Amino acid sequence: MDNLTHSLLGVTLGRTRLGQAGRGTTAALVLASNAPDIDAITGIVGGGPAYLAWHRGPTHGPLGVVGLSIATAAIVWAALRILDRRRPPSRPNAPFGMLCAAAVIGVLCHILMDLPTSYGTRLLSPFSWRWYAIDWMPIIDVYLLGVLVAGTLFGRVSEASRHRNAAIVLTLVATIYGVRAFAHRDALELAPELFGPALPTWCGPQTVHDAGIVSWPPTVPPTAAAPGKRCLVDMAAVPSFVSPFRWTIVAHLSNAYELHDIDLLDTRLRRSVPATEQFWRLSIRYPNVWTPAVKTAAERPLAQRFLGFSRYPSARIVTDERTGATTVRFVDIRFVNATAVTRAAGRGNLFTATVRLAPDGQAIDEHLGP
Repeated sequence: MDNLTHSLLGVTLGRTRLGQAGRGTTAALVLASNAPDIDAITGIVGGGPAYLAWHRGPTHGPLGVVGLSIATAAIVWAALRILDRRRPPSRPNAPFGMLCAAAVIGVLCHILMDLPTSYGTRLLSPFSWRWYAIDWMPIIDVYLLGVLVAGTLFGRVSEASRHRNAAIVLTLVATIYGVRAFAHRDALELAPELFGPALPTWCGPQTVHDAGIVSWPPTVPPTAAAPGKRCLVDMAAVPSFVSPFRWTIVAHLSNAYELHDIDLLDTRLRRSVPATEQFWRLSIRYPNVWTPAVKTAAERPLAQRFLGFSRYPSARIVTDERTGATTVRFVDIRFVNATAVTRAAGRGNLFTATVRLAPDGQAIDEHLGP
């Protein structure tokens, strides 16, 4: 989730009775709500590859909850002491223990807001570097952001109005998550209708993620299809930025990905339609055949970092007939429809990795971005 949303949630929590615990609690909540994203400094220092390796890593795990909470509380406590020397406080300062408690709430809320996004987070890092997600929310949810902004602008007249307004805002926030969760499940239930006869049978046990937390990379390789055949490895619903009722269904096949947008408000989904209007005719296909060249490129350090982050990596190759060089491009299928928004958020170059190989298999160039 974006940092403005995290900050506004911290402000909203500070307007509940938690903010009455003493001076500095709201500051601790806001700072702690953003603290886990301090790992963004790795991107400034080491560039995109370092950002992929560390973002939503240890600062979003158990050690981050403890360490960042204590650090945030210490910063707020020290700042209050400095301010107190200049001017007597208007109300009692919160004890250090209460500042720590408020900071823990802020850090946990940050992590719990990242988890339901399609981007995911590494909950157990550094003890485990696996990614976890629930696929309910986009990276930026305009409705969630709008509710939090409105709640911050109104209800500041009295303490009672602040408490009442905060309760209303938090209720609306919970409602937004509930609507997204229901719509996500509905989208997956309707997904087979979208692909129709083009959808193959499952390779192994069915893994449609209609509820609960999903994780990657897989602990075991997916079941391979029989020679000359294809099968369905996985299926997921990725949220859109505009509407909670519009989703992108990702069908992970043994040799490709097929994507199909779904609008849950489209009445045709609930009834039979003529053959000429069948939804499966509108699917978009992304080849994903791992040739020897792709496997060689996947062993490069940059590709390893990208593949460790990517939930649905699609590989495509282009060979230069004049030089014999091969370009292998890995794309994270989750974000192929979100280029404009993610680029505006400064992340658009992270969802594609390119490796160029010489005829002898040696790497000529490797970089993130198109």
